Amino acid sequence: MKKSLLSLATALALAGVAPLAAAHDNHACIDASCDMVALFQATPEGQGGSGEVIEARRFGSWGIDTAGMNTDVKPGEDFFAYVSGTWAENTEIPADQSMYGSFLILRDLSEARVHRMLEGYQLGNPAGTDNAAKLAALYQGFMDEAAVEALGAKPLQPKHDAIRAVDGKDGMARLMGERNATFGGSFFGHYVGDDQRNPDVYTLYLSQSGLGLGDRQMYLDEKFAPQRERYVAYIAELLQLAGWDDPQGNAQTIMALETQIAEAHWTRAESRDRDKTYNPVKFAELDTVAPGFPWQTYLAAAEVDYADAGVIRQDTAFPKIAKIFADADLDTLKAWQAFHTIDNAAPLLSSDFADAHFEFRSKFLSGQPEQRARWKRAVAYTSSAMGEAIGEDYVELYFPPDAKAKMDELVANVKVAMGARLDQLDWMSPATKAEARSKLEGFGLKIGHPDEWRDYSALQLANGDVFGNAERAMAFEWDYRKGRIGKPVDKAEWGMTPQTVNAYYNSVKNEIVFPAAILQPPFFDPDADPAVNYGAIGGVIGHEIIHGFDDQGRKSDGAGLLRDWWTADDAAKFEAQAAKLGAQYEAFEFPQLPGMHINGRVAMGENIGDLGGLTIALEAYRRSLDGKPAPVIDGFTGEQRLFMGWAQVWRTLWRDDALRQQLVNGTHSPGHIRAFAPLRNIDAWYEAFNVTESDPLYIAPEDRVRIW
Repeated sequence: MKKSLLSLATALALAGVAPLAAAHDNHACIDASCDMVALFQATPEGQGGSGEVIEARRFGSWGIDTAGMNTDVKPGEDFFAYVSGTWAENTEIPADQSMYGSFLILRDLSEARVHRMLEGYQLGNPAGTDNAAKLAALYQGFMDEAAVEALGAKPLQPKHDAIRAVDGKDGMARLMGERNATFGGSFFGHYVGDDQRNPDVYTLYLSQSGLGLGDRQMYLDEKFAPQRERYVAYIAELLQLAGWDDPQGNAQTIMALETQIAEAHWTRAESRDRDKTYNPVKFAELDTVAPGFPWQTYLAAAEVDYADAGVIRQDTAFPKIAKIFADADLDTLKAWQAFHTIDNAAPLLSSDFADAHFEFRSKFLSGQPEQRARWKRAVAYTSSAMGEAIGEDYVELYFPPDAKAKMDELVANVKVAMGARLDQLDWMSPATKAEARSKLEGFGLKIGHPDEWRDYSALQLANGDVFGNAERAMAFEWDYRKGRIGKPVDKAEWGMTPQTVNAYYNSVKNEIVFPAAILQPPFFDPDADPAVNYGAIGGVIGHEIIHGFDDQGRKSDGAGLLRDWWTADDAAKFEAQAAKLGAQYEAFEFPQLPGMHINGRVAMGENIGDLGGLTIALEAYRRSLDGKPAPVIDGFTGEQRLFMGWAQVWRTLWRDDALRQQLVNGTHSPGHIRAFAPLRNIDAWYEAFNVTESDPLYIAPEDRVRIW
């Protein structure tokens, strides 16, 4: 999302319940142009009625689950195990999940809350203005499994009829242009978002797309041959279920086509480089820039042809992908479009489709043993279509007014600490410091929920029509976006719903955002020890602030404008330290996955955010003591508790296949790594836990990375 909600299709696809061709492409960030950077990468299935409140669980008496610690392990040997080792030993990943930890525990809580709310909405007229009736139509429609089973593949028939009727490349480009408002795939993605070089207006971004396996590496690296083989079988299975001609042969040709596209794609690291991914283009020039693709037909079908210009992200990939389209056999393109239509729609269809989708995308690729309960998928489906409508009721039940006030104070303290850190930097020149301070002072802050809620009155739904409602919701969302090009940006808009357990930084708005659902234990507990809160939510606040100064965030100024405000010497010093940090993370090995490593360049922003965020949270905590000694609680000092609070937030267990997917397609280092990796560069952690040269996690002082 880009300072806007995720499109329905994107959110649903990520949740494993809905349609979108580009959902399996690797978009390294949560918006089209990598302006919005989330704290945590996980499927947003849980946004979770009645007015009965479900309370959050507290962690111990002062904020740490001490029973979950393993104090037999030395902190300098394995800090994750020290803080969470007993929890890890005694916790099983739920059968319907591929990973588990603090974020997922809270997601489940949010999901349960939303479920209870949705159960309380009554059917009525979903074509009217009543949000409750619309939510009931979405949720209860999805829950009517018998009706869905009775339909089988029938909902796909009009889509496949339209594909079969295509008589040329223009017709295929038309279907691709329509994909934001319906089911289907495209070689190119199109999104409306804030213009990085004119942050007060919206523009159209065009991006590489077309891959069903995600990152190009999945197609080109030999170690992913088993995944490719299984993907071909999956393509054939879906085509056969839907009655498409020659499923086996078409599966092979689709795989060959996508392999060509993968070869043309930029890497994940290249696609997150803001300097390289801002390439203005006049729409009239697209036929020259990337010949072979019917651009005008495509733009007209997307209903954005009223504009005259936009931004291409992967500019050198576009002519290659356009040529692939031009050279491709029309029947192959039809089969490709049919498969992606089925793949997008499968979770909304009868069990033969939904189960096939689960078996490949969740079980095979991510190791998830069991399909999520239907009610959980119904929650995700409904939340994705009308997330803010649910959020409006959610905050009434679960967001006390004093939580915002306490967060305001914490954020203010962390911002002050960041300012102090800026003053102390010995590697940055006064000129760059002045720009950095100006940017810090201009940071916007959103906490809890929007001040104004989304109007869904124009969304026309029908009772008992899961497939049709999904399509209408996608069209509604695209209608909401497509008319914005060239118009003023809505600065008040949120990129996440209140019930989302996450946070983000938006570089174009220069703001940090904390939805209501993350403001509960273990992240934030107003009754917990302040040191734990500073390590947990304080570290998260710091992380999001630092995103404004990470390897990509630093490229935008205080007004959100993409421009270089660094001296060349300062930039070189920054890059040298960033490279050292990247090397640290790339050195981690995963014995269960030989040859797999963290991609330091892709995860760079997150890793810088963790290190810098925890550093300034520590500074803020020290300042909060006002010169007084911190109390000792259960034998733990204040700074020990702060570092423990951070590590507890990053409790994470992985299934091997899910960890592989994270390393290949993810933009974040795995959570169990985040629990300790930044601490190795913070002197105070060594002092707090007496970590010495003999400890495996030790890094010599001269080799520790010190950026912010």
